[in-house]
Amino acid sequence: GIVLAFTSLNEGATGLVLGLAGAAVLTLAAWLTRDGLRAHAAFDARRVARRPALPRKILGAVLTGFGIGIAAYANGDGLLACALFALAAGGLHVAAFGPDPLRDKRVEGIDTFQQDRVARVVDEAEAYLEAMRNHVARLKDRRLEGRVMQFQTTARRMIRTVEQDPRDLTGARKFLGVYLMGARDATAKFAELYARSGDAAARADFEALLSDLEENFAARTEKMLLDDRSDMDVEIKVLRDRLQREGL
Repeated sequence: GIVLAFTSLNEGATGLVLGLAGAAVLTLAAWLTRDGLRAHAAFDARRVARRPALPRKILGAVLTGFGIGIAAYANGDGLLACALFALAAGGLHVAAFGPDPLRDKRVEGIDTFQQDRVARVVDEAEAYLEAMRNHVARLKDRRLEGRVMQFQTTARRMIRTVEQDPRDLTGARKFLGVYLMGARDATAKFAELYARSGDAAARADFEALLSDLEENFAARTEKMLLDDRSDMDVEIKVLRDRLQREGL
């Protein structure tokens, strides 16, 4: 996009406008593609997920083709050649980056309504965690960033547990909703204060908050896992008793 803009400076008014338009379209395509790749990676990492509402990589491919078509037209090529360049560029984009996920990711044996509930809660929780990371990243403090990432790992362990068994959602919903929203708001206030004053006491309080959150999230996740184990033990015992009654 930048190269196209610079090469258009000496092409007259029409060439300049076309070059700048093509550069703008290609820049937007690159931004959408980058965002689409991130969304696809998050989709792949989760057990239950809804497909992206906006197919960013596909839109990036369309805009890439359109931008290349504009560049070819600005270079004086005919409409047929421009269309061929556009199709080739769009096709290569799809071949390189692939399409967006086009179907929701679900777990067999669990009803759609329950999985949709899990997906909504997980989307919300991931948004809170990402906001925490962004607030702390502005401080350019590697130690604090690492501390937030450590808490994110603990919180995501609970998220993965809920995805594997949506029955755990009831017990985890307050943690993944109310508590993470509070953690996000506290992180925003801390980042604003610390950026202005570098207050060591505020930093210590924030790190203590992260430790408390991490401890409580870990304990709740462990309880969920133990409850799942207890449920499985009960099911095994019932099955074993029935088999004995049947003489097997």
